[in-house]
Amino acid sequence: MTTLNAGDHLKFGIFLAPFHPVGQNPTLALERDMQLIEHLDQLGFDEAWIGEHHSAGYEIIASPEVFIAAVAQRTRHIRLGTGVSSLPYHHPFMLADRLVLLDHLTRGRLMIGVGPGALPSDAFMMGIEVAKQRDMMEESLEAILLLLAGDEPVDYETDWFKLVGARLQMRPYQRPFPEVAVAAQVSPSGPRAAGRFGCSLLSIGATSTGGFDALGLHWKVMEERSAEFGTTVDRSKWRLVGPMHLADTKEQAIADVEFGLAQWVDYFQRVAALPLAPDTTDHSSLVDALNASGFAVIGTPEDAINQISRLREQSGGFGTFLTMGHEWADTDATRHSYELMSRYVVPQFQGSASSLTASRDWAAENRPAFIGAAGSAIMSAIQKHAEEKEAKSAKV
Repeated sequence: MTTLNAGDHLKFGIFLAPFHPVGQNPTLALERDMQLIEHLDQLGFDEAWIGEHHSAGYEIIASPEVFIAAVAQRTRHIRLGTGVSSLPYHHPFMLADRLVLLDHLTRGRLMIGVGPGALPSDAFMMGIEVAKQRDMMEESLEAILLLLAGDEPVDYETDWFKLVGARLQMRPYQRPFPEVAVAAQVSPSGPRAAGRFGCSLLSIGATSTGGFDALGLHWKVMEERSAEFGTTVDRSKWRLVGPMHLADTKEQAIADVEFGLAQWVDYFQRVAALPLAPDTTDHSSLVDALNASGFAVIGTPEDAINQISRLREQSGGFGTFLTMGHEWADTDATRHSYELMSRYVVPQFQGSASSLTASRDWAAENRPAFIGAAGSAIMSAIQKHAEEKEAKSAKV
């Protein structure tokens, strides 16, 4: 079965691969990542998802669990997810055991994101056939969910891992266990697995042309598989990812991203093999192409509101919008972009500003009556004081 998103309280967060251009100090880049999540925690963002990659030089976090353990000590409220753990790269028992430990270390702020692995170069180095990764992910996911549930010892055998009477010695901090989300791009393999096991869906390519077009289909697959296997899927736990950079004016936003946009696009065109925009060296043309395609928002909070509204209409409703982390702009401009998101975009989808506007308008409309009553009260107090004084003088 499926439950529906209430539609009036969208959550917000970041999907942090992360992306750092080669040729810079990786230690400082990782420190910036942690500082950014601290900043988002202070701004009231709900979630941060951390990626796992092992090659190609740009996405430099090899273990989201280790990164989450570190950044959890520097934050207070924001929930932290593996975004995602590449299941074919790990023995499911060892990964499940680490995640349970991390659930305790974060006092229940952990979310578990899973996927088959995004970079073919990672799989190549480990001798994993790319064609088998999705099947391997589903096998591992089933084993991990059995281990996390902990009801019975687990016996499970595939051609790449084996469990014999396996059980985790420590139960998760969250009960029955942390939320588990399955990554999806364009193919239906993510929603098929999520629907089968009753997991959440993490649509990483929601704003790409193929990913955007597939949103409605993906949720239909979720519901069909959920009905087939007797599980529950929930739109309020569906997360959509898209890149944005906001500034006070569109002109400023365009100027900001001259810092790093071209390098980021070049990485996807030449290394990650995911063409996102025309091959051009002209900055304005590149920005125009990304904005026009609907893939990115480089503009103002109003443009961000329009993009999220567009995603809501296309998807039929979802629960969390995750900004794809990047370094299109320098640190100060990037932080300001998230401040604008928190200040002006988030309230539009949470209803947190409308009641304030209504209260101000009500007070303004009734100001003459309120001022008149206040003036009368003041004059009455003055008169009362004078009368009391006069009465005291008369007694003397």
